[in-house]
Amino acid sequence: MATKKDQTEMSVEERLRTLYQLQTTLSSVDEKKALRGELPLEVQDLEDEIEGLTTRMDNITAEIADFESAISQKKGEIAQAQASVERYNAQLNDVKNNREYDTLTKEIEFQNLEIELCQKKIREAQARVEDKKAEKEATKANIDDKRIILEEKKNELDEIMQETREEEDKLREHAKELEALIEPRLLQSFKRIRKSVRNGLGVVYVQRDACGGCFNKIPPQRQLDIKMHKKIIVCEYCGRIMIDPELAGVQTEAPVVEEKPKRKRTVRKTKKAEEPEAE
Repeated sequence: MATKKDQTEMSVEERLRTLYQLQTTLSSVDEKKALRGELPLEVQDLEDEIEGLTTRMDNITAEIADFESAISQKKGEIAQAQASVERYNAQLNDVKNNREYDTLTKEIEFQNLEIELCQKKIREAQARVEDKKAEKEATKANIDDKRIILEEKKNELDEIMQETREEEDKLREHAKELEALIEPRLLQSFKRIRKSVRNGLGVVYVQRDACGGCFNKIPPQRQLDIKMHKKIIVCEYCGRIMIDPELAGVQTEAPVVEEKPKRKRTVRKTKKAEEPEAE
């Protein structure tokens, strides 16, 4: 790993060259990621959805258990009420006056009302249980469907990953080696720029007198400063670090200058002086 001294002793040109090498390496990693497309997100979404549906099914199971427990409780209350009715009916044979008879009759009537109320609650709870069981079955079927799709997506993703994993790992390792050569503040700035721009290009070279990232024109003096490699220069429009094409190893074509056709020299013919006639 490069030491602090190694990093600070690098010239600006070396820093820029190293930054551009890091940029190209990370761009290659981005290309590998692009091959996977939206698959990783789709897999994650499916896993989250299945987890949510599983939690929902657990909650439904708990609700069914609560309703069944309530049904059992009401059945117990019915049994108690029926026993009370039988007991009160037996006591009717031993009443001594109308007052005792009326009291027992009212108790029997009350217990019968309790039985009817409990039976109503049981019917309602049983209906809810049936609804919840149907909901549970639908949720389970949904989970099964999602798991099939998830398995297909995972297999597709694994297939792509197997094709690119080895090369991507090498690229990431190379990127780490390059990062170790760059001073922390510059590296942090580079990473911040990469995150803030759409295509992840933190370092670009000048193309046709313009920034290679946002394609805004660069003044001639600024282009000259970039070619000098004396300081790190960023685009005043997009904030990307700019370098000279030659530093990026890009061959630029020299502008073709058309030669103007040479004008033919015209020689003016002069009339010869008339010779004197012989006498």
